[in-house]
Order: sequence, then structure tokens, then C-alpha cells
Amino acid sequence: MDALATALPALGEAWALILQPVVLGYLVLGVVMGLAVGVFPGLGGIAGLSLLLPFMFGMEPVLGLALMIGMVAVVPTSDTFASVLMGIPGSSASQATVLDGFPMAKRGQAARALSAAFTSSLFGGLVGALFLTLFILVARPIVLAFGLPEMLMITILGLSMVSVLAGRVALKGLAAAGLGLMIGTIGEADAGGSLRMATYDIPYLTDGLQLVIVGLGIFAIPEIVSLLRQDRSIAKDAKLGSGWMDGVRDWAANKWLSIRCSLIGVLVGVIPGLGGSVVDWIAYGHAVQTTKDKSNFGKGEIRGVIGPESSNNAKEGGGLVPTLLFGIPGSGSMAIFIGAIALLGSGDIEVGPNMLRDNLDITYSIVWLLALANVVGTLLCIAASGGIARLTTIRFTYLAPFLFMLISFAAFQSGQNFEDLLALFAIGLIGIFLRRFDWSRPAFLIGFVLSNPVEKFSNQAFQIASFRFRSSFAEGMDYIFSPIVIILIVITVVSVVLGIRQAKTIMAEGDVKSGSKRAPIVFLLVIAAYLVTALINAQMIPDYNLTDKIVPLVVGGISLLCCLIILGQMMLRPETDVVFADKEIAGEDADAPYGLWSTLAWFASLIAGTFLFGFIIALVGFMLSFLRVRAGAGWAKTLILTAAGLAFMCLMAGALNRDFPPGLLQDAVDLPWPLN
Repeated sequence: MDALATALPALGEAWALILQPVVLGYLVLGVVMGLAVGVFPGLGGIAGLSLLLPFMFGMEPVLGLALMIGMVAVVPTSDTFASVLMGIPGSSASQATVLDGFPMAKRGQAARALSAAFTSSLFGGLVGALFLTLFILVARPIVLAFGLPEMLMITILGLSMVSVLAGRVALKGLAAAGLGLMIGTIGEADAGGSLRMATYDIPYLTDGLQLVIVGLGIFAIPEIVSLLRQDRSIAKDAKLGSGWMDGVRDWAANKWLSIRCSLIGVLVGVIPGLGGSVVDWIAYGHAVQTTKDKSNFGKGEIRGVIGPESSNNAKEGGGLVPTLLFGIPGSGSMAIFIGAIALLGSGDIEVGPNMLRDNLDITYSIVWLLALANVVGTLLCIAASGGIARLTTIRFTYLAPFLFMLISFAAFQSGQNFEDLLALFAIGLIGIFLRRFDWSRPAFLIGFVLSNPVEKFSNQAFQIASFRFRSSFAEGMDYIFSPIVIILIVITVVSVVLGIRQAKTIMAEGDVKSGSKRAPIVFLLVIAAYLVTALINAQMIPDYNLTDKIVPLVVGGISLLCCLIILGQMMLRPETDVVFADKEIAGEDADAPYGLWSTLAWFASLIAGTFLFGFIIALVGFMLSFLRVRAGAGWAKTLILTAAGLAFMCLMAGALNRDFPPGLLQDAVDLPWPLN
């Protein structure tokens, strides 16, 4: 009662603060900036908030908060444009949306998919704000109840989604997840500092691969190359489909799914360290598990859009709980948010218990600014969705060079190294072959995303549990099998059982067109060879760094076993079995007028030109040659589109204060910006 009596006056003061016209103006400005940043693949909230940091010094607290909350709240909404229209994850929180949103765009239902996504995002954001209001009063014991075993089980629950997203051959999905986990362990281990699949002679690999690069490589590159080979618009029939009201009706018909996925988003957001990289996959897996007819998932199922989009916006409200209550950032963007709050006003605002005690009105202002930002952002997105959806009717050959330009720029920003582009190309090649041979790309990405949490939580939990077992067996068991852990184990087991049942159903879909066994077997052997190499590398780590070798050895061993079983199946089964699926024989790419390697060579030429001459000069040459030769455009159109792309790139880099990849030419010549 005392807490409620304190909260009610603070709520009134919060509304008085945020309903000032100048505050609402800053909120709308933040929303517009967030929409602009979210549209560009790979940038996201971290880049957007980094852009705002220089302006936070001494700013009136409520104005600075309005600006930042406006941006943070709508990035998970606006990143849907890239996911649905281009098949490119706008950020780590919109990866699952690609699976069904992009196929809907291909069918000419882009406007329907976007409006359903935006409505779900609005609802999820409001649920997140509502729960944040309640959690400020009651969440402290809930957050503190999650120790290392509980966080490890949440991570394992995320991995259990692999059983749902494994595809037609469950073992392929498990092996793909294991491959993603093993690639995620590349570099210097957090616990003991051992190098895995890397040497100090290649400094780039010591830091591991960035999620932005892996996400773009696994999803964006394969889809861009596939559409470019087919030389048509994204939507085959070049129709926009039904208007945005149909998407709203889709959400209304699936409102209970949206409610459940919003609650999932809040729960995952509350736990520091997980956030957007896993929440959409858990929500997508839940949508699949709770749907009777699962055959349409991955082909344009509207529930596959509503579930993830409801959760990723609700996650923002949940992520503010540990941020505001304990000063523990729930994600990278929340870490920047904490730093920015310290710069506001006279610097006397400090997140954590002190903020709840001394600035409760500011705390509730953040809550309701979050709700208002979701409303404003969603309305703007819905209003623009019909016009933006027209991008799907443009011949893709005209869009491809701009997409190659954007993803190259976004990949470079992850580490500011030219090697980022090489890594993007290499991971893109892996993604192309995973897609071709029907290996689950979502499973691979889940494995990569969760590689660090799995290793960190398991190592730390093992060390603490060992200490407690030495004191008392009962104490050790109580630490490992807490009530929360037991509940999460039950949920995980149910998820796996339902996933296996679904996999058996999908396996019964039928045979594939007869082709050659050679290509699928060769790809399998390449994966197995990498796993063997990684296992040997892990085995060579000294025993005193056991924590650095145990996860790669266990995961690599299980993945290699899956590969060997698949190899045995390939030896015994006919060429028409689903294990030999090959999109070059039967699928979207079977009748493509352009070949894979000739198409991929265009992207390779942009990277090679960047290495020699720098990104801007290479981009000019790439766009001129691509539009003139590959697209067959006239000189006037070629020059106009090239100039537009170049101007856009320079404008965005200047606004975000970002650099372009340099080239060897700069070692000899001091070039002016933007050529430097």
C-alpha cells in the first residue's frame, strides 16, 4: 500500500511532464530518427543512440529521455521494412520475421504483412509499457531470483527452438545449430582466454564474428543472389495485395497469440544479456507449436509475422526493468541508454534504486514515453506501408546494387575493418549453400547467437555448483534445480517433444526431384571436415583451461555425430529422398536464367574494388557497370541512379559520423572526404 501511495502522485507528475508540447515534439523527432535508422539493415538502436550521445550533455532530462525513448521504441518496428520487403533482417530482433514476411511479399502481400507486423508491434510495445509500470513495484524479487542456472535454462530453451525450426530433416537442423555454435566460439574464449580456430597472426578472428555480419550473410546474401538470378520483381505477380486493414484483421484473429508472445517478450527482456537476439525465435517457435496446420510456416504464414513482432517490441519494456531498477543493461542499446542518462541535466540522475527513490516521476515518464512512442511510430509506419510496399514491384535488378551497397556499409560498421566485408562474403557463401541444400538457416543463426550465453552461463554455473557440492550435496542440488529451473526444464522438454512431432509430420511431405547425390554429399563432407578441424583445435587447448574446451568438444562431437548419421542415410536412401533436397534441381533457383557464380561475382567485384580503391570509388564503378551491363539500363538512368546511391551513402555516413572502408590507394594518396 505504501508503494502504491507513493506511485500515484508520481504517475500524475509524469503525465504533467510528458504532455508538454516541447516534450512531445522531441518524442516525435526521436521516433522519426528511429524509423530512419531502423529501415537500414544492420544499424539498429545502438548506432542510433550513439548518434544522439553528443547532444545529451546538459540537456533537460525529460527532453533527452523523450528523444532517446522515441528512437529506442520504434527501431524494432521500422526494421520490419527490410525484413519483409527485402528478406534482410533489419536487426537481430527481426530475424524470425523474415521467414514468413518475405514469402508474403513475394506473393504480392507485402502491405498485409507489414500492417500485421506494425499492429503486433504496437500491441507488444503497449504491453511492455504496462508491465514495466507494474514491474517497477514488484519486479525486484523476480529479477533477483534469476541466477546462473536459470539464465542457462532460458538459453537452452532458446536452443530448443531448433527442434521446431529444423526443417524437413531434423538431423540437418541439429547439425546446422551445432555448426552455428562452433562458428560462434571462434576467437578468444571469455573464461580462460584460449584461442579457438584463430591465431594472433589474424587479429580479426581473435575477436570472433559479429552478429550483424552473420545475420546479413546467412539471410540477406542468399536472398539477394537468388532474386537477382531470377531477374524479376520481389513479388512475382507485381501486385501490392490487400490493404493494411487486412493485416489489422489478421492481428485481431490472432490476438491471443499476440498476447502470449508479448508476455514472452517481456519475460526475456527482463533477463539481462538475452534480449532481441533470441526473443523473436522463442516467439516464432511458440507460434509454430500452437498452430494445428504447420505446413505454411516458412512459406508465408501470417502467424509467423505476428508472433515475433509482438515479442520484439514488448522486449523493450522488459529490457528497461533491469536497466532502471538495478542499472544492469539488458542489451547493447540499454548500455548506451544508461551512459546517456548520466549526461542529462547536471548529471545527478542515476539509474538503479536511487532513481526509484529520488526520481520516481522521471521513471514513470520513461514508461509512458515508451507507450506514446510506440503509438506514434506504428501510425507513421502503417501510413507509409502501402507506398513503401511498392518497392516489391520494382524489377529487382535495379534494387540489388543498392542492397549490396547498404549491407556492405552496415557490415563494415560492426568492426570498422575491411575484413568485415570478407567475413560477410564468406558467411554469405555458407548461407547460400545452407539454403540450396535445405539446411536450416534459422537453426544455424540460433546456434551462433546463443554460443556465447551457453558457454558463459554453463562455465560459471559449473564452477559455482562445484563449490557448493563440495560443501553439501543437498546445497548443490538446490542451487542447480531451483523451482524456476524445474519449470523451464518442463517447458523445454515440451518444446522439444512438440518439435520432434512436427519434424515427423514435415518428413512425410514427399520426395524431391531426382538429381545427383554428389553435391549434397560434398557439402555435408565440407561441414564435417570443419567440425573435425574445430574438434582437433579444441582438444589442443591445455587441460588447465578446461572451461575453454569443454563446450566446443561437446557441441562439436554431437554435431559431427549428426553429420555421420546423415551421411549414412545418404548412402542408403535413393536420390529422391528429402535428405538430398537441392534447390538447383527443384526449387526457386532451378529455372533461374543466371548462374550462381556469375551473379555472386558482382558482389565480389565490389569487395575487391573496395580493397584496392576504397569503398566510394569502388561503389561508383560497381554501380555504373552493374546498372549498365547487368540491368541493361540506359546511360541517363545509370548516371542518375549511381549519383543517387552515392549521395545517399555520403549523406548517411556524414549524419551518423561513420567511415567508409579504405583502400590501398589511400596509402599513396591523401584523398579528401568522402573518398578517404
